[in-house]
Amino acid sequence: MTPQRKDAARNWDRILTVARELVDEGTPLQLNDVARRAGLGVGTVYRHFPTTEALLETVATPCLEAIVRHGDEALRDDDAWPAFAEYLTKIVEAQVSDPAVAKVSATTQDTLPRTTELKQQIIATGTELLARARTAGAVRPDLVDEDLVPLMCGVAYATYVHSDTPADRLPTARRYLDTLLRGLSA
Repeated sequence: MTPQRKDAARNWDRILTVARELVDEGTPLQLNDVARRAGLGVGTVYRHFPTTEALLETVATPCLEAIVRHGDEALRDDDAWPAFAEYLTKIVEAQVSDPAVAKVSATTQDTLPRTTELKQQIIATGTELLARARTAGAVRPDLVDEDLVPLMCGVAYATYVHSDTPADRLPTARRYLDTLLRGLSA
């Protein structure tokens, strides 16, 4: 990949900064609005991001990459149950603290190959950690791999529905996940 010109790199950064602000505010991403707020031409934004989905996935990428790194750390942990529980905690925390991750996680069709790659890594790591916890006898034997995504989405969704403010989300999510993990442990 050839490096971007300095002005193109600045525009890229400005677009992502504005998109992050809009997502965090709960404002739906519209490329024309991003261009206006960033003080750039619409064509500039479209050259970098042909769709709002591509922009949203790019905004979510750093958090998804952080989850993958947490997964790598969890896989190095020899204690199966804490590694599994901590990884699920990191996933739920990301879903409730980063609206871009919540939206990108909920979609079944990704725009960017990198997004698909990261989501597949996250799921594969969760599956591997579950297998290790199952082998160690630390998790209920009836918990199957396919249960993980719906359970994590359920905790995140319940958190959004039952939190009064964004500040309440993290403690609520941790409480719900702690309850779920106690039910999953053998």
